[in-house]
Amino acid sequence: MMNGAAIAQDTMTTSFSSSSSSSPTFKSVDQWLEKLYNCEILPEADVKALCKKAREVFLTESNVQSVSTPVSICGDIHGQFYDLLELFKMGGRVPDTNYLFMGDYVDRGYHSVEVISLLLALKVRHPHRITILRGNHECRTSTQVYGFYDECLLKYGNPEVWKQFTDLFDYLPLTALVGGKIMCLHGGLSPSIDSLDHIRTLDRIQEVPHEGAICDLLWSDPQERPGWRSSARGAGFEFGMDVSETFVYTNGLSMVSRAHQMVMDGYNWCHDGQVLTVFSAPNYCYRCGNQAAILEVGEGTDSFRLTQFEHAKGLQGRENIPKALPDYFL
Repeated sequence: MMNGAAIAQDTMTTSFSSSSSSSPTFKSVDQWLEKLYNCEILPEADVKALCKKAREVFLTESNVQSVSTPVSICGDIHGQFYDLLELFKMGGRVPDTNYLFMGDYVDRGYHSVEVISLLLALKVRHPHRITILRGNHECRTSTQVYGFYDECLLKYGNPEVWKQFTDLFDYLPLTALVGGKIMCLHGGLSPSIDSLDHIRTLDRIQEVPHEGAICDLLWSDPQERPGWRSSARGAGFEFGMDVSETFVYTNGLSMVSRAHQMVMDGYNWCHDGQVLTVFSAPNYCYRCGNQAAILEVGEGTDSFRLTQFEHAKGLQGRENIPKALPDYFL
């Protein structure tokens, strides 16, 4: 989806200092990527260096990060590393394809460490070719309950890597605006937010709060009934078509793309085509039998297609997971 000139431009606009041993070079990041594509974890010191560099990149990005087309928009991954490889096999790898991921990289699956490490390494290596938004699981609270914390302890023997990642999660952008027309975010709309400009003013560098605008953007869901309703999830809201219609019109959008909910076809349209759910974890939690999908947006936002894919075959490395590992499926 990208020509050679664009790739060259990406290389020229990205630089790493080689004056400090703590700052990764292109060569070292490429070595990390080689390991990560083989589902090998990075040493603890390299994770620390990766998170430090990624934080510098995220600090340059807005709460409403502008994303150019063409781009492929993806939903939840949830630690399903081999299914992420299936996604790249079907859609192309970075930087040949531009990607926007809408959150929930960790928890529930067996390879959250490898998933988030790979995506961050791609972000550091090709910052303008991949956009990584925050999901409701990119926080300290959820990851201590649904598996990521325990996985870090299992693979590293201490919680330091978990702390490095969760500290970094505070810096992830909340939303993205694709081609000036498609708003992308993990959860949904908020009664506290009526404009993109309002989102831009939020102080996002914090743990996901239990209520308020940031919480809503990461936790809310569309509903069939009009208006607002408290969410059964215990955080965020459910919002009706009237809410979506007003927000889309007021902000000059064509639609809202979000993730957050498992849907059997991998995607689901609602609110008369104004809201699209995209879910990119096939056979969710290795048992749900759902397909996954990505939204591939062409040059300009009027041209797009939804592409479905199946889960990776085989055990996906689960034969190496201790039997005592808890089941975090909800």
